[in-house]
Amino acid sequence: MIEVHVNGEFMRIDRAVFIALFDNSVAHARAPYEHALTDRRIGLDALVKLARVADIPFSLLFAPFAVVERQVALKTEKLLQGLTKDSFSLSSRHKVELRDVELIVKDLLRKQQLLKSLNPSTSMNQVVGAMRRRSGSLVQDAERFRGLVDLDPEEIHRARTKDAALSLIIAKAEAKQIFVSQSQNLYMPQRLVGVKFSGMTIKDAKIPFVFLAGGDEDEHGEPAGRRVFTLTLMLTLVARGIFAPVNYDGTSTGPSPGYDYDLVAEILMPAADLTREHAESLGMIQATADRYKVTPSAVVVRAMRLGLLERDAALTHLNALREEFAQRKESQPRPAKPINAVRKYNGTEYSRRMLAAVDMGKLSTADFCRVVCLNKLKPPQIADFRAALG
Repeated sequence: MIEVHVNGEFMRIDRAVFIALFDNSVAHARAPYEHALTDRRIGLDALVKLARVADIPFSLLFAPFAVVERQVALKTEKLLQGLTKDSFSLSSRHKVELRDVELIVKDLLRKQQLLKSLNPSTSMNQVVGAMRRRSGSLVQDAERFRGLVDLDPEEIHRARTKDAALSLIIAKAEAKQIFVSQSQNLYMPQRLVGVKFSGMTIKDAKIPFVFLAGGDEDEHGEPAGRRVFTLTLMLTLVARGIFAPVNYDGTSTGPSPGYDYDLVAEILMPAADLTREHAESLGMIQATADRYKVTPSAVVVRAMRLGLLERDAALTHLNALREEFAQRKESQPRPAKPINAVRKYNGTEYSRRMLAAVDMGKLSTADFCRVVCLNKLKPPQIADFRAALG
C-alpha cells in the first residue's frame, strides 16, 4: 500500500492502483511519484498536485483496481482514435510511449472535433491514404506525392533559408487541409523534456493534424533542415494512411530504414540530381544541403545510400560535422512571444478558421482564449494575434 499522510494521520492507496494510474500518465517521471514508490508514502498536497499534472480524477485513486484498469483502457482507446499504432521508428533505438505525448494527442483530437463541429460541411481530405499502394518505383511515388501536395522542388530550392522552406511546406500542407502544429513548450498542454521524439500524425479523414516536435537536434545544429525532412516524412505518412508518433535517426549509416525514408530522400534530394552534384568534400556537402534545404548529415547519408560515398568517408564527414557543432558557442534562445508561440502551436490555418468562427458569432472571444489558446492569451490580445497570422 501507499500511505497518504494528512495532518499526522494517514489513509492508504492500493499500490497497484497507484502504479496503474501514474505510470500510464505524463507524471510517470515526476520525483514525487518515484519517491512515493520508494518510501511507500506521500503527502496529501503532493498527491493532489501529482493528480492534477496527470489529469487523474482524485477519487479514482481510491477506486478498486478493476475500475482503474477499465479507465486506463478507455483512456488508451481514446488516444488511439488518433493513432494507428504505438510508434513509427526509422533507424532509432528510442520508442515513443503514449504517455509521453498523451495530453498533446488529446488536445489535437479536441481541435479536430471543434473544427468539424463549427464546419460540418468540411470535405473529405484528398491526401489521406492516397498512397497506401506503392507504384513499385520510388521516383514515381515521389512525383506522385509532390503532385498530391502541390510541392515543386524548385520552390524549395529557391527559398531564402531552411526556415523559409519549412514555412513553404507547411503552407502547402495546410492548403490541402492537413493542419500543422509545432512544439512550443509552456504553450501546449504537455512539456516535451528528455523525450526522443520527431513528431506525430493524428488521424482524421477530413482534417488530419501533423505535430512537429522541436526535438533533440541530433543532426549537428541544423534544426530547420531536420524539420524540413521530418515534416515531409510525416506528410508522406498521412498520404500512406499511417498515423503514429514518429521517431527517426537521420544520421544512421546502418542498413536502410526502408521505403519511407528512401521516399522522403527522393522527394527532397532526387537521386538523379544528387548524382550530378558531386557532393564529396565537406564544403560541397554543406553547399548541397543549403540548396536542398536539409541538414548536411542528411546529404551524407543519402549520398552513401546511393553509392556516391563510401561508408568510411560518410562516417568521417559525420564525425567532422559533429565536432564542428560541438565547437560552436551555444546561444541562449530568446523566450518566444506568447502570440507567436500560440500561433505556432495552433498552426496558421487552424487559427484562421477559429478566428472566422469568432467573426461569425459561433465562438465567443472568451471561449477562443480558453479553448483555442489554452488561456495563454487574453481577449485584448486577439487583434494582435490576428495580425500575426498575416
